[in-house]
Amino acid sequence: MYQGFYNLTSGMLTQQRNLNVIGNNMVNINTAGYKTDTMVNSTFQEQILTRTGQYNKGNPHDVGSMSKINTATQTYTNYSQGAFKETGNIYDFCITGQGFFAVRTDTGVQYTRNGQFSVKDDGTLELAGIGDVLGTDGQPIRIQSEDFTVDSTGRIKGPERREPAVDENGNPIYDEEGNQAYSITYPEYGQIEVVTFQDEGQLHREDNGMFTTNQAAAVANDNGETKLYWQAIEDSNVDMVQEMTSMITSQRTLQSAAQLLKMYDTVMGRAVTLGSMS
Repeated sequence: MYQGFYNLTSGMLTQQRNLNVIGNNMVNINTAGYKTDTMVNSTFQEQILTRTGQYNKGNPHDVGSMSKINTATQTYTNYSQGAFKETGNIYDFCITGQGFFAVRTDTGVQYTRNGQFSVKDDGTLELAGIGDVLGTDGQPIRIQSEDFTVDSTGRIKGPERREPAVDENGNPIYDEEGNQAYSITYPEYGQIEVVTFQDEGQLHREDNGMFTTNQAAAVANDNGETKLYWQAIEDSNVDMVQEMTSMITSQRTLQSAAQLLKMYDTVMGRAVTLGSMS
């Protein structure tokens, strides 16, 4: 008798949750490295309807099925590559291919595709408001000079150093023209860690586009497929047109369910009133 209330109310709750997911996607359209979420829903339970005779209950046959309630099954994250965008900012980094930056937070290591970094007063590379960016040695990276370069594997090298060349006995080395020879070195500040996971579906979304997981992380910097680009970021992979379409569809479904629920309530109230008068 009250099945309609369950169906309509559950549908409204599910659509409201879907609108929250869509709204979060739209809010983060300009968040670097953000990955789109999509909510999937299904019926909670189905019952088979069977027809039998009024007096003879033999030889029943199925005439269809009836869903009990509609509920959200799972929210899936789309990890596809976002657009590549050059910024010219020396603290911006972009991953192409699979992989995530590792960031040490107050609650442990979390992972992200957001490469819009900055530095603290002591030169430690950080994701502002989140935590310190980790290197392949598992420690935060400290950049000692703004004059540095970064290669495709994430190795950060400082400015050129020229020092007089000496032999094994400490004696100066001269070139063929008798000039003092120099050795050129580049100090390394560290290598940004980029990690991958066997099953990205097991990643749990946290706030601010961060992810956590119990899986063991594998270093991806040197696999030849994952590369790091300097002075660039990865845009979010949110499709605004798709999100707007989904939002309109969900809103209309929610409004229709609300109107039907009101009508159903009116009909049920009328039935109770007439029943009490008979």
